[in-house]
Amino acid sequence: QVQLGESGGGLVQPGGSLRLSCAASGSIYSINRMGWYRQAPGKQRELVASVTHSSSTNYADSVKGRFTISRDNAKNTVYLQMNSLKPEDTAVYYCNALVVTSAGRWLEVWGQGTLVTVSS
Repeated sequence: QVQLGESGGGLVQPGGSLRLSCAASGSIYSINRMGWYRQAPGKQRELVASVTHSSSTNYADSVKGRFTISRDNAKNTVYLQMNSLKPEDTAVYYCNALVVTSAGRWLEVWGQGTLVTVSS
């Protein structure tokens, strides 16, 4: 069907930067919305940022001014540029997409998650 492949997580010092990437593949006709969620230990999964097909964006208050989401529609790929990282940004980051398949079905798809650790 449709898969999301994430990359770019890792260990970074406070104040540092990371860039996450997520590419969608499979029987895709179009992708309506793409986004990033995160889940820290003992906490609920939360929206970090999302972007529509027309590049309208939405951010969690906690990351505004530090994170930037963007997408390349030709590559079915979404990016999350994370700057000025803080220890509280430590979490597993999940890519999410609302996809219209080649068969005309709407699917919400999740990636497997990538760990971001912010620590000195």
